[in-house]
Amino acid sequence: MSGLEALRKPPRLKRGDRIATVSLSWGGAGDADLLWRYQQGKRRLEEQFGLEVVEMPHTLKGAKFVYEHPEKRAEDLMAAFADSSIKGIFACIGGDDSVRMLPYIDFGVIRDNPKVFLGYSDSTITHLICLKAGLSSFYGPSVLAEFAENVAMHSYTAHWVEKVLFQAEPIGQVHAPEGWTSEYLPWLEENKDQARQMITHPGYVMLQGRDVVQGRLIGGCVEVLEMAKETELWPDPSAWNNAILFLETSEDKPSPRYLEYWLRNYGTQGILQRLQGLIVGKPYDNQYYHEYQTSIRRILAEVDREDLPVLYNVSFGHTAPMTTLPMGALAEIDGQTASFSILESGVV
Repeated sequence: MSGLEALRKPPRLKRGDRIATVSLSWGGAGDADLLWRYQQGKRRLEEQFGLEVVEMPHTLKGAKFVYEHPEKRAEDLMAAFADSSIKGIFACIGGDDSVRMLPYIDFGVIRDNPKVFLGYSDSTITHLICLKAGLSSFYGPSVLAEFAENVAMHSYTAHWVEKVLFQAEPIGQVHAPEGWTSEYLPWLEENKDQARQMITHPGYVMLQGRDVVQGRLIGGCVEVLEMAKETELWPDPSAWNNAILFLETSEDKPSPRYLEYWLRNYGTQGILQRLQGLIVGKPYDNQYYHEYQTSIRRILAEVDREDLPVLYNVSFGHTAPMTTLPMGALAEIDGQTASFSILESGVV
């Protein structure tokens, strides 16, 4: 086996397992005004999922310390992987500079100690670190945002955490949720009992392609992937062969022109030409919902990939609620029904 097919799946999580929380990017979990939010997410992990949650030495050191010490973030990550009592590692939140950990990463520690890593957004960097180490990781919720959601964790998000991380059976079809939200409510303790307003989810959109295709999942947040290009983290060409690329944009809501620039680079690298399919996340706040579609079609036409199945408006990443995607798992896009399935388990 080679490429994504060779990724090692970690053992599934079980109730009673010990998991570590880490601040690998923004360190706000430890700031005095947000500690209540972290504790709320921690309680959900303990009470709803039956996990024992421990913090690594620098998890709650606060935003200033974490920013100034990327080597300590990496130290926490390495220690969490090396500790045999820890069965999973959950990112507290994303940010914009976890790539600064790269000089301090020991890929052998990750390779020799396979376990669940969960996060999204700037955690794309850590997913690429795991990928380079030969480990499948999970693009899914963070402690401060999704596990600590006001009032209660979204049932859709919780369902996919349970299904993907705790069960060793094929994951199956990933349906769209009934509703979605990008409503911004300040993370103030007085807001914790105020639910965000939900909007009816219209379902997935098949932008182009009508075939049924299968491929292994690879991807992340498109802005963060830009920071990984030309580093040792950027996947080898073989990783893109017959893959299904998943991409999503962040709350920064990049303009369609920038999305075109970035995708055009994927075309000049030959990545778009190697793919079996493309899955694109629901844009944050539905900003540029139609414009992104036009941009994607334009760039794919430039590289003669009008045949590539593109499933759009999928609920992963920055828009709530979200599913959890296992890197390297075999997935299927059905262009006839505009549906998406993961054909194997994410864990063993």
